[in-house]
Amino acid sequence: MNLTMPKITRNCVQFSCFLILLLIVNGLCAQTVLRPFPKHVVYAAGTIKPSHLTQKQLDEQVEMFYNQWKARYIKPGCDRQQYYVWFEKPGKECVSEGQGYGMIITALMAGYDKQAKAVYDGLYNYYKAHPAGRSAYLMAWAQGKGCKSLDGSAATDGDMDIAYSLLLADKQWGSKGGINYLQEARKMLTAIMRYEINPLSYSVLLSDGSDGDSRDYYDMRTSDFMPANFKAFDDAVKNGKWQKVIDRNYSLLAKLQKTYSPDAGLVPDFIQRIDKKARPAKPHYLESKYDGFYNYNACRVPWRVGTDYLLYGDKRAKLFVDKINHWIKETTNGNPDNISAGYTLEGNDIKGRYFEALSFIAPFTVAAMVDKGNQQWLNKLWDYLVAFKLEDYDYYDNSIKMLNMIIVSGNYWKVE
Repeated sequence: MNLTMPKITRNCVQFSCFLILLLIVNGLCAQTVLRPFPKHVVYAAGTIKPSHLTQKQLDEQVEMFYNQWKARYIKPGCDRQQYYVWFEKPGKECVSEGQGYGMIITALMAGYDKQAKAVYDGLYNYYKAHPAGRSAYLMAWAQGKGCKSLDGSAATDGDMDIAYSLLLADKQWGSKGGINYLQEARKMLTAIMRYEINPLSYSVLLSDGSDGDSRDYYDMRTSDFMPANFKAFDDAVKNGKWQKVIDRNYSLLAKLQKTYSPDAGLVPDFIQRIDKKARPAKPHYLESKYDGFYNYNACRVPWRVGTDYLLYGDKRAKLFVDKINHWIKETTNGNPDNISAGYTLEGNDIKGRYFEALSFIAPFTVAAMVDKGNQQWLNKLWDYLVAFKLEDYDYYDNSIKMLNMIIVSGNYWKVE
């Protein structure tokens, strides 16, 4: 029997093998991590990191906490190839805020985490499966049992972090695979600018549900000011609008700081009447009697603003957090154990609220990085923050801790 393969058949087999090999190579290329963790970043001149530990020790502490954070909070969705960040409280399985945190964290930890791209894409798929009512590019703010959205409204902070994560993903893996991250980011930014930015004041709206007839059209959550995110947005779309958002909101927060908290430099959770005379929100404006205080929303502001100085060296950011740094070191006598979970704008502890919360401690740690004079304070803060056990805190505290540890360890890179 002649076992010689006919020439045409041999050619077909060779072509098939070549095609399979090409697909494999392309698949591997799509998985290539371009900025793997650890990615030791040189931040702006004059900034600092914890100095009492080696870079390797800092990286290892981040990796250890990431392993715990991922194991606890990344959950499979109701459909295949979907993941969500577990909100951990009754009635809500996921909120867009947490989805944004998780997508940023996962994109930054790629390289160390070999599954990062698959997890990120699963988080993206979950976001896409839960659109807000006004735009398919915004995420419905909360999901309950069975992955059902609780309503169709969006939360601005979650959308802005998801959009930022897409820009990170583009730089981390490229946009030539199954998801065009850059294109999706730009579509999302168009929707955010249309539905979640006030076109008159350029303040950040609370959600996509605010319009000219809404009572909260000129109100704002201070922690929605994310200048480092916004600078990346401005570079991605190049229409000049995000620069206006940056400039207007720096001026707004500086004025609030000077008018209502000249000693402590704090800002309230919510601002009202930006169109007339911006002021701290009244009690029970939206969430609690502390809506006009430095509470569980505003606690993120030192992180958001401080990051802008680390990445871009914006002097407005340093000026803003310098005042907060001076006050918090003084009011705690340089002891992180004295940090309270909430303050009046005068800088006094909220009565009955003297206990630890990582969502307050971690942002002060990022803020401390802007000046060499904070070195001893930063070292203490880092050790204090790292020592808390994950099981003792909820998704909010642990996710902010995780993000801020990446920043403070020198592994938070600029989108460029």
